[in-house]
Amino acid sequence: MRIDLHTHSTASDGTDSPAELVRGAAAAGLDVVALTDHDTTRGHAEALAALPEGLTLVTGAELSCRVDGTGVHMLAYLFDPEEPELARERELVRDDRVPRARAMVGKLQELGVPVTWERVAAIAGDGSVGRPHIAEALVELGVVPDVSSAFTPEWLADGGRAYVEKHELDPFTAIRLVKAAGGVTVLAHPGAVKRGRTVSDSVLADLAAYGLDGIEVDHMDHDEATRARLRGLAGELGLLTTGSSDYHGSRKTCRLGDFTTDPEIYGEITRRATGAFPVPGTGGRP
Repeated sequence: MRIDLHTHSTASDGTDSPAELVRGAAAAGLDVVALTDHDTTRGHAEALAALPEGLTLVTGAELSCRVDGTGVHMLAYLFDPEEPELARERELVRDDRVPRARAMVGKLQELGVPVTWERVAAIAGDGSVGRPHIAEALVELGVVPDVSSAFTPEWLADGGRAYVEKHELDPFTAIRLVKAAGGVTVLAHPGAVKRGRTVSDSVLADLAAYGLDGIEVDHMDHDEATRARLRGLAGELGLLTTGSSDYHGSRKTCRLGDFTTDPEIYGEITRRATGAFPVPGTGGRP
């Protein structure tokens, strides 16, 4: 089985629609794909309606969190999307995205970058506007060569010159809410140092003690040494280890299935979940 547990669609900051994403996942030879848009489940219905036969969809979201001044992303799988407290927190994060993005555009303009809110909003379309959409506008203007290059202290990284904070969950609260909604939690790309500050091993230990289920180890932003270190730490803390592409369509260079999760780990994630269950594709048949 080939299992990719971290992807994004146009429901947040990817460039493929949810339907295009699941069709692309099947074409890439995946058996299981998780749709984990930022702070939203809005793309799930479209993905489920288009799910090809032979592909299983894991519903999820990537929750925006912050601890000790460091931004972290919590992958939440197979939770009940209607659970009210978690739904309310996701809405608060989404509602803060537009004023935050506008403020970041304003900061860039103060730095002499001729970016406009209208262009950023057009790039975002119906998705939840965020830094990748601003980054794409910077690429169009020739300010940076690619989206990843915008996520530096010079521009949009945490604490960068154009960075603006937004409403974010405490990761311990995120774990509690996801668990209460029957879901499973995996900390995304915890060693991605090129994105900015990362959480310490002691914070990871505290999260594990609080109920974190796993950490994403095999990821494009982790080199071999980082993966080995995280795998060892996960073993010490009793955490599951996942691998994922973090696919964003044409917005990033990674492809669906570039990194995958061991089937035994996937099986354990599904065993722990009670809020929702993986959905096998039927090729559009009822």
